[in-house]
Amino acid sequence: MSNFFIDSGNIDGENAYVTGSDVNHIKNVLRMKESDEIKLSAGDGLLYTATISEFLPDRIVCRIIDCEGGKSELPAKIVLFQGLPKKDKMELIIQKAVELGVSEIVPVMMKRTIVKFEDNKKEQKKLERWRTISLTAAKQSGRAVVPEVSDFITFNEAVKRAEGLEYNLIPYENEKGMDKARELIKEVKNKKSIGIFIGPEGGISEDELELAINAGAKPISLGNRILRTETAGLALVSVIAFEIDV
Repeated sequence: MSNFFIDSGNIDGENAYVTGSDVNHIKNVLRMKESDEIKLSAGDGLLYTATISEFLPDRIVCRIIDCEGGKSELPAKIVLFQGLPKKDKMELIIQKAVELGVSEIVPVMMKRTIVKFEDNKKEQKKLERWRTISLTAAKQSGRAVVPEVSDFITFNEAVKRAEGLEYNLIPYENEKGMDKARELIKEVKNKKSIGIFIGPEGGISEDELELAINAGAKPISLGNRILRTETAGLALVSVIAFEIDV
């Protein structure tokens, strides 16, 4: 069933209103008709099942027939602090991280980051693109909220933000011991907020690792293979989601 996000002000009792570009998509791309069912979310963690009752020029009127809690949402907030990768890798990371259940993706400028944004317009354009990808992935995967893609921040700022989270992990290629890794994963079970630090292509520097550990982040091994930056975060999110999902 198709899933769409609407503004919270577009829910009025048993009626809900779809506006914006989704009107054309529903009408002319999906070719939906009156009485067809769709899923709606106002970004409040709830999913509404509704039937289309009327097509108007600027909106679609729907009647809400059911409401459920966001079963597609994980019980813990996962924040992915992603070291900025080259080219279009961030697009893949955002898409798949949203599908896996993260709550927020934070692009981080790190010591070994190759990509540099010196033009604010280019930076904002890139962020707009990434936020659109997050929205599209949230629709496709049946999420009840659209995960935020935050503004670019430095690694120091990321560590500071992570101090407000309950539990933080930082995969590191030289960290040994899968028994320890399994213990760390088990510890996420009852946590309400989890941060994950992922380095760019060149990895996390020793200075950055030390800074994160001193702030309470726990280094963790992801196995005996070296994973690419676009693989490491998704692998860890997947394992955590499997551990905490209900």
